[in-house]
Amino acid sequence: MNLRILHHFGRYLIMMGTALSRPEKWSMYYKETMRQMNDIGVGSLPIVGLISVFIGAVTAVQFSYQLDGTLVPLYYIGYIVRDSTIIELAPTITCLVLAGKVGSNMASEIGGMRQKEHIDAMEIMGVNTAAYLIMPKLIAALIMIPLLVALAAFISIIGGYVASVPTGALSDAEYVQGLRSFFEPFNVVMMFVKAIVFAFLLTTVSCYQGYYVRGGSIELGQASTNAVVYSDILILLSDYLIAIVLTG
Repeated sequence: MNLRILHHFGRYLIMMGTALSRPEKWSMYYKETMRQMNDIGVGSLPIVGLISVFIGAVTAVQFSYQLDGTLVPLYYIGYIVRDSTIIELAPTITCLVLAGKVGSNMASEIGGMRQKEHIDAMEIMGVNTAAYLIMPKLIAALIMIPLLVALAAFISIIGGYVASVPTGALSDAEYVQGLRSFFEPFNVVMMFVKAIVFAFLLTTVSCYQGYYVRGGSIELGQASTNAVVYSDILILLSDYLIAIVLTG
């Protein structure tokens, strides 16, 4: 088991070393990067927006229930929604969802090219396939996923407002007071650090699973599933490590 882990880790490092090398033709990479940015960013907006609204709404409702009958001021609901969303919920849940949507798509796309021998044909023509197939996806993800996470945090705060103020749980002034209380700018930095690390992990792990797939449609399905599972595990593990390092 340990030897298998070392084998995959070594092959992953070799793939990344090849993928991050200097491209042969910048124009080809630019076009592919723009396509990937559209697929990752614009294509994920509906699902990210929908999830974010309910993240904020559920957080507000749950804490409103927990604070009911206590001496804690109601404006703390806005404070809790803001901080829990920025620090944890927006980056982690958004990237877990994107690992399922974007990651599985990357693994399937590259794995299909491997099975149809498109990658072998490009290598015969002298193309650095690892760089051409992985680098545009990685650049696009590192740009678009932090933007999606920031948008998710903003929409979650709006979702908390919609769930608490119109229902009478607290007033508009109290919710805004909570949003403006005890704000730490470093929490936003932590959110973007998590978003960048998670984007790197879900992209490279998914590409690795697709790039080295062997066999037929069953193996391709397994590679797509493994891409999501391993990405989610690494995202949660790195979330814990980042929390220890940045808050210790």
